[in-house]
Amino acid sequence: MDSSESSARKQRKTPKRPLSEDASAAEERVKQKKHAALCATLGGEDASVRLLEELVFGAEEQLSERLAQDSSVLLEDDSGSESPARPVVRSAVWEDEDDELDEEVDMTHRFRRDFKKSAAENKMTKQRLQQRLKEQFQKAMGGTPNWAEVTAKRSQKKEAGTEDEDEGEELMRRTGDFIGSSDSLPKGIIKMKKCLNANSESPCGDQLSSVQFHPSAQIVMTAGLGPQLSVFQVDGKSNPKIQTIHLENYPVNKALFSADGEHIVATGLRNKLFYIYDMMEGKVIPVCGVRGLNEQRVSDFQVSPDGKYLLLSGSSGYLHLMTTKTREVIRSMKMNGSVCSAAFTSDSSKIFANSQEGEVFIWDVQSSKCLKKFADDGCVRGTSLALSRDGLYLACGSQSGVVNIYSQKDCLHTLEPRPLKAVMNLVTAATSLCFNSTSEILAIASRADDEANRLVHLPSFTVFSNFPRFQKKTIFRTRCLDFSPRSGFYTVANNKGNALLFRLLHYTDF
Repeated sequence: MDSSESSARKQRKTPKRPLSEDASAAEERVKQKKHAALCATLGGEDASVRLLEELVFGAEEQLSERLAQDSSVLLEDDSGSESPARPVVRSAVWEDEDDELDEEVDMTHRFRRDFKKSAAENKMTKQRLQQRLKEQFQKAMGGTPNWAEVTAKRSQKKEAGTEDEDEGEELMRRTGDFIGSSDSLPKGIIKMKKCLNANSESPCGDQLSSVQFHPSAQIVMTAGLGPQLSVFQVDGKSNPKIQTIHLENYPVNKALFSADGEHIVATGLRNKLFYIYDMMEGKVIPVCGVRGLNEQRVSDFQVSPDGKYLLLSGSSGYLHLMTTKTREVIRSMKMNGSVCSAAFTSDSSKIFANSQEGEVFIWDVQSSKCLKKFADDGCVRGTSLALSRDGLYLACGSQSGVVNIYSQKDCLHTLEPRPLKAVMNLVTAATSLCFNSTSEILAIASRADDEANRLVHLPSFTVFSNFPRFQKKTIFRTRCLDFSPRSGFYTVANNKGNALLFRLLHYTDF
């Protein structure tokens, strides 16, 4: 009785839970079931989608492993502790063991004899022969041509971010040579190529005595001991003949264009008769006598740059100044010894002349006074003289082959001028000298020896090493030489009756 009563009291003392709490718990359980059902619905992927993911990304475990590897590689790259993995180099599927053998080539074959540098080189490996051919080609071309450096140029263009499509299209629109030039001519190796002979359509039967480019037109004139003058158009490919002028029984010693290019003056070897050919009218005008000229023979002469005078070299050291308008001698100048050579300055105000005794004289054209006289340094017998067009240099050749190069300014203002350079690349008499239009090249030559022709770079006063560039004789004995008005071409008249023609690639114009 007592126990039942006590339990009943305890039950009365324990508070009952409110109804609202039970309802909220039930709602929460309902929400959890709905959420689980929704997750199950969202997580239930279609079998085709899962298959596609496995095909693209691999299985779920493989994908997680790949992502873990990629993340580790990225962490290693960022930290810089390890270098990235290098790609595996695949070996060739097939290799020829004979390629590794150093096969020797017979150098005594007639096609390979010219590439030997010594008589002991009877055998040569393929690699060495290939290098020898490469060196020979570069020597003949005057250096590595542009097309042989395609790889280097493409890499440079890619680094610079430029495209060469427009440049290639522009190149295909152009005709002629594609020439890259800088402002000044580099020394060491001159880029040039041998062209068809200027007088190939009508070679002279005898040796040539004169060759000269027209002062304005793309024309070259040749003359020789045969009684004719020939005029050719210069294009470097066919060089067609324009005209031939026959002078009966008159071997031409020297022929020059007038300053305006409308006339050709020719002198002979036998007497003082000379001819003037009018190119505009096509007439040959013989000049039998010149008023005031007391000479038995006139063979050498010079044309003044302004076209007003002809300077006739006489005997006993006389120089006669003849006007081209009236064809009479207006002044005469006398030097000690015999006249060797003479030249006008570019403004036609002065005359430089040297004697066979090795002295140089400077004359004033207007007054005929001798302004200066000095001895050519080390010269025993003078042979030739040339002036640069820009008034910088004077070149004097001697019988020993030495060519002294002076400054024109020093020659005028210094008591005993010293040469800037003595060029000693000739061993026989220096008989021909000529500066190009830019005074960057001095051509020197001797008629006493084969291949005695050199090109001197100015102002370094060094000789270009690749000219003459051929192993076989091509120039032979130089009789006369000249540069085109803008130095695009160089011509050499030799004793075989040929006017050799060379294209100087540094210069873009004729």
